[in-house]
This record gives sequence, C-alpha cells and structure tokens, in this order.
Amino acid sequence: MSRSLIRTASVGVAALAILLAGCSSSAAPAASGDAASGPAAEDYVTPGKFTIATGETAYEPYVIDDDPASGEGFEAAVAYAVADKLGFAAEDVEWVRTSFEAAIAPGPKSFDVNIQQYTITDERKQGVDFSSPYYSASQSIVALKGGAADGVTDIAGLKDLTIGAMANSTSALTLQQVVEPDVEPRLYGSNEDAVAALGAGQIDAIVLDTPTAYLAVNFYIENSFFVGELPKAGIEDEWGLLLAKDSPLTASVTEAVDELREDGTLAELEKEWLSGLTEGVTLLQ
Repeated sequence: MSRSLIRTASVGVAALAILLAGCSSSAAPAASGDAASGPAAEDYVTPGKFTIATGETAYEPYVIDDDPASGEGFEAAVAYAVADKLGFAAEDVEWVRTSFEAAIAPGPKSFDVNIQQYTITDERKQGVDFSSPYYSASQSIVALKGGAADGVTDIAGLKDLTIGAMANSTSALTLQQVVEPDVEPRLYGSNEDAVAALGAGQIDAIVLDTPTAYLAVNFYIENSFFVGELPKAGIEDEWGLLLAKDSPLTASVTEAVDELREDGTLAELEKEWLSGLTEGVTLLQ
C-alpha cells in the first residue's frame, strides 16, 4: 500500500461530496494560447508567481494533512511537477483555496490553475478550460455485505443485479457498455442519490470511480465493500487542471502535463500515492 494510504484519514462527509460532484462523463480537453512563445508574466494572477488552488479542505490521498505546500499527496505532487515544468521554483508557488463549485463557475479566477479531481467534460468546458488529463480513473462496483452482490466474482454475476449510477456519467456509460446488465440500471441525478439508494436497499450495488469508491468503502458507507474494479474498455474518466476560460496559460500547462506523462513522472506519482486504492480489489472479467 502507498505510504499516503497507510495513514488514518481524518476526513469529513464533505470529502466524499466533493469527489462525488467531480466525476462525470469525460471528453477531450480544450486548449488555448500560444504554446510556442509561452505566457507572459502578466498572464499570471501574480507576476513571478504560480498560483494554484485546491479545495477549501484538501483530502488524502490527494493532499496530505490538508497542506498542499508540502508537496505531499498525489495532486500536490502533480501541481509542483507542473510548476517546475513551467520554470517556477517551489518557493514561487502560492496556494489559495476555493470551493469546488465556485471554481468551476464561469468568470474571473483567483488562481492560475485549480487541482481538485475535476473530471473533464464538454459541459464544464463551456465555462472553463482544462489541461490535458493528469489522471484517468477506473470505475468500481460497491455493494453492501450480505446483499445480493456479496459473493459476485465476475461481470457475469453482475448482470442480474439492480445496479445504480449517476446519469450521464462515465460510471453509467461503463455500466451499460462493460457490464451490459439484464436488469435496467437505476440512474440518479447525483452520486449522493445513488449512495443513498444503496443504503436504503433500493439497489444491489453502485458504480463509482475508484478513488471515490475507496473513500466510500473505507469511510462513508457502513458495511460496504468493493465487489471489484471494472475494465475501462476504452471508456475514460479523465481529470484535468482547471483554468479560466480562454486562459493564456492553458496551452503551456497542457504542454507541461503532456511532458510529465511522456517522461513517466505522472505514472511514478500515481504509483507512489494512489497504488493502495485498488490493493486487494479484484479486476472483474
């Protein structure tokens, strides 16, 4: 298990709500700006500084001890790696806090980039920009111990279950195309509603992106367990750094993320901080 996940997580219900809100259907990111010349000093919120936002409370394993400036945690480490690619020393990185919804709303921003598990979607790109993805989340099945899903070991065993997911999400798309259930899935307006339906016994299982499923099983849904992780089958739930719409920084930030992916840095950081998310979880076939 990665060292971040060995710690006891002191997180509240808001952590799950933030993650639940973040994850929906993915699409290719937007880009803007002139990558060849790069941004000018005045293109940054504070010239000479790289201002990065994260949640008003930042949770493990993305930020350790709610201290992004430490560089500890997956997203904190990614943020500093991007800053380095852009030519900023660690001491020239400044952190600010925003709520999830306020940051994604159209309008001026108090940050250059925001990193807090934002899934890239066409709808969101109408009001903000995204970098290319720094992480692609898998989807997992979560159920209650002793329920109809207890003992299921493969995709075939899921087909006769009543499974819930958030409508118009990567989770719902994966459920339909990978599981191909014989029972009509129950689709909900939010992941919170799907979680509530599971707790009320209205469904046998739910599909959540794996990081959210990890938090749900370990901290929020009593008596729950991982049934297993689903194959991606070409369906991606991709997270990007969020920027203001038509930001002059988008192209350069995207280039930085692309370089981190190509040189193996993102894979190394994912292994260091997120490898424990699926430790012991079966990949359903």
